[in-house]
Amino acid sequence: MTTARLQTPAGDLRLIRPGGTAGLRAWDAADELLLSAAEPYLADGLRVLVVDDQFGALTLGLACYQPQTVADSATLAHSLLTNASLNPALPDCPAVLNWRRPPSGPFDLVLLRIPRQAGYLAWLLRWLNSVLAEDGRILAGGMIKHLPDRSVDVFASAVVTEQVLPARKKARVVVCRGGSATLPEWQEQWRGYPVAGLPGPVEALPAVFAREKLDIGTRELLPLIPQAVSRVPPAGRILDLACGNGVLGLSALAGRPGAEVHFSDVSSQAIASVEHNLSRYEGGDCVHLWHQDGIADDLPDYQLILLNPPFHEGGVVGDHIALRLFRDAARHLAPGGRVLMVGNRHLGYHRSLKQYFSSVEQRAASPKFVVFEARNGAV
Repeated sequence: MTTARLQTPAGDLRLIRPGGTAGLRAWDAADELLLSAAEPYLADGLRVLVVDDQFGALTLGLACYQPQTVADSATLAHSLLTNASLNPALPDCPAVLNWRRPPSGPFDLVLLRIPRQAGYLAWLLRWLNSVLAEDGRILAGGMIKHLPDRSVDVFASAVVTEQVLPARKKARVVVCRGGSATLPEWQEQWRGYPVAGLPGPVEALPAVFAREKLDIGTRELLPLIPQAVSRVPPAGRILDLACGNGVLGLSALAGRPGAEVHFSDVSSQAIASVEHNLSRYEGGDCVHLWHQDGIADDLPDYQLILLNPPFHEGGVVGDHIALRLFRDAARHLAPGGRVLMVGNRHLGYHRSLKQYFSSVEQRAASPKFVVFEARNGAV
């Protein structure tokens, strides 16, 4: 981990990027530009909100104004606590809220990291309209290469763009006033698709992976779920790890109504989407939802873990997320249990899985994807 210093309204901050790729900083030029753009608006008593901070640079950089912070990713809480501990002179670190329990406002100033997905940006701006004070401002910033397609149109459809600040170090910040667009009237909030054997469409909010059509990797895994579920003992537990909209776990639940099925995802919009989809199921008393990165140490062991691991985190692409999930799965796999996972063929997950599991077998394959079954791993 690389420790570096960032100049902010709260003074110079020491920041690290926990668990990330070695050599990467805990902030980028968009964070710097957002903090600089915020300075003319800062005043005592200002009600400040930070949305989707990455590693705490924005929240800690404005710590003297006691901002609230809300993020889709469960990783921010750990990053924020870690970086707050490196800067003990700052006020107490705020709790991180998420989209299952968002803040209520009103807010005078909002600092927003622009997401890559146009749909999620449209959702965020409409939600912000509901919590922005009458004379409030939204400062939305991101790296230009990561801005979503049609971002200008997305802003125009939801808020009033007051100023586009000059680009700096390949970053851009837009200053906006609130608009009249709201979430209840927005028809794009929920998108989904039907899945054979399920009682209704599998729907998801905009920040969730593959919300509009079934992911082709998941398509390879679904036919193997009934047999895998049939091997789970009557009192056994099933986990849909990195669950997204929950299609894998929902398919397991459809095959065994009343089973103890857990869903875990780093995205709060993913967990909210699973909760939404579960409303169509009867007897969901044994279902548990976990908004967390991987599997927390205090969770139980599982007889079956279903997994379609992501291979990108923000702008970083690689197998580092999958390796963390393999490690967690190995630690929480009950004796005799199985991990059923799918991955891109070119990533060579059969080699990675053998670092954590004693038995790894191929169960299905297509030109792009491979399904593996791993058993009884030892870390």
